[in-house]
Amino acid sequence: MLSIEKYQQEFTVYLEAYNTLKEPKNLYEPVEYILSLGGKRLRPVLTLMATDIFKGNYRDAMNAALSIEVFHNFSLVHDDIMDDAPLRRGQQTVHEKWDVNTGILSGDAMLIMAYQLFENYEPETFRALAKLFSKTALEVCEGQQYDVDFETRNDVTIPEYLKMIEYKTAVLVGAAMKMGAIVAGASKDDQHNIYEFGKNLGIAFQLQDDYLDAFGDPKTFGKQVGGDIIENKKTYLYLKALEFSSNETAAQLLELFSSTPEDATVKVQDAKTLFLDSGAAEATKKAIEGYTNKAFTVLQYLDISEDKKAVLKAFGTNLMNRTV
Repeated sequence: MLSIEKYQQEFTVYLEAYNTLKEPKNLYEPVEYILSLGGKRLRPVLTLMATDIFKGNYRDAMNAALSIEVFHNFSLVHDDIMDDAPLRRGQQTVHEKWDVNTGILSGDAMLIMAYQLFENYEPETFRALAKLFSKTALEVCEGQQYDVDFETRNDVTIPEYLKMIEYKTAVLVGAAMKMGAIVAGASKDDQHNIYEFGKNLGIAFQLQDDYLDAFGDPKTFGKQVGGDIIENKKTYLYLKALEFSSNETAAQLLELFSSTPEDATVKVQDAKTLFLDSGAAEATKKAIEGYTNKAFTVLQYLDISEDKKAVLKAFGTNLMNRTV
């Protein structure tokens, strides 16, 4: 087993050697650009780590890991168009640097390129990876649609929200780990359980993102603190605050999340106060811990050494305690 940093380094070297600069350049330059913007490379690292955990050679999983990273970045390109986002990782988004049509077409190419990477595997492994990938990619699209639908609804329930983040974010984390298990030739039970481990960690990760968006340190969070509040996003914090509030406070919250003031500083502060006073902030922290522990419960069913279970538990604990 390598350290997370070492997996990241090795994957980055492999990614940089992945030749995407072809003709026509207006199709492939944006692909090269978005893939070069960095990021935590969390998902491909999980693919490599899972391969090692199930006694495979992590280098054999490089193409599967790269497929996950290319797909993830494809989804970001299209998400940024839908959100009309100007920045991604501190740099111009693809559709801003080029144009919307380029963003759509280059994103489409990335989805196909992600599939192509499975062609480097033997037929049986190829089929298993492609089947998982197709299921996951469709679920990510479904999750994105739920997210869009929720923007115009005031009756979103917590189970609906959890389903949305499971599909939009968590299934890709689960799939990344299951791909590593597939490449390593792990049993079907182990493939299923490592998927469940990753999926539950993915839900915890997104809930943590919701929490940090409101209460993170602006110096370390990497995004605008309060962005979800400014955009009137109905996050877990918001839904819990509604659930716990009196009719009067709930009405205040609904009014706050339908406003678009030019200076949002007061709005963000008012929302944070409501999240804290209602108990929603504490409930969100408990939910993060709950999904992390749900992931840890799965570890007992994995046919791996206690040392490797400890590595996975340490990874989950670090994720739960992150500040960025």
